[in-house]
Amino acid sequence: MRFRLLTYNIHKGIGGLDRRYDLARTIETIRHYQPDVALLQEVDEGAKRSRHDRQVDLLAEAVELPYRAYQRNVRLRTVGHYGNAVLSRWPILEPEDLDLTIRFKKRRGALLCRFRAHVGEHTRTVVLANVHLGLAGFERQIQLKRLLACGHVCRLHGQTPLIVAGDFNDVWDSLGKRVMQPAGFRLGSGHVRTFPAAAPLRRLDRVFYRGSLAAIGAFAGHTGAARRASDHLPVIVDFEVLDHAAHD
Repeated sequence: MRFRLLTYNIHKGIGGLDRRYDLARTIETIRHYQPDVALLQEVDEGAKRSRHDRQVDLLAEAVELPYRAYQRNVRLRTVGHYGNAVLSRWPILEPEDLDLTIRFKKRRGALLCRFRAHVGEHTRTVVLANVHLGLAGFERQIQLKRLLACGHVCRLHGQTPLIVAGDFNDVWDSLGKRVMQPAGFRLGSGHVRTFPAAAPLRRLDRVFYRGSLAAIGAFAGHTGAARRASDHLPVIVDFEVLDHAAHD
């Protein structure tokens, strides 16, 4: 079985250059790449700046990914929240919020969930972790280690397909070597640059994976809408779930 994953910091639907709220550009960008699963960060709910929209619902319906999960991370001073969302073509199972907040730092979290894939004679569970990590280097390392040590992850069989994706804020490109590779992960997103969207210089958005998976292609979305819709570009990775004996 093959599926397409998209990870995208949508910046609340506010353009990176014109600072204008226009969720239609976000919708156009996601629809263009036709993902089966979308991991989104900075998704607004009830915020004045985004017309009090519950964006996870508007996006899920508009891009025809009907199954959704939402995690509130940051409470705004006036009204509303923003956080992480997962949209899926298949039912989302066992969504779980994991608090990754470091004391005296902005609230951060990982949204974990899973879906089932039919591969040959087996049914495989694919586990997803949607993350938006902190701005400080020490903070990001602690957050990833906390994620990998949580029960939802550490109890998985080694062959269970597991994807950790999102906005890593990894300006110096160090988390892969220091944290993810020692834990058995491979980089699925390659060397694509995603920030700032208008003229990308940094690889802030990543997709790591391990288990019975193969990444068969990866790229950043560079359409006109993608360059205007957010301050990040989306990352798209095509995966194949391998037909190994299931232990999920």
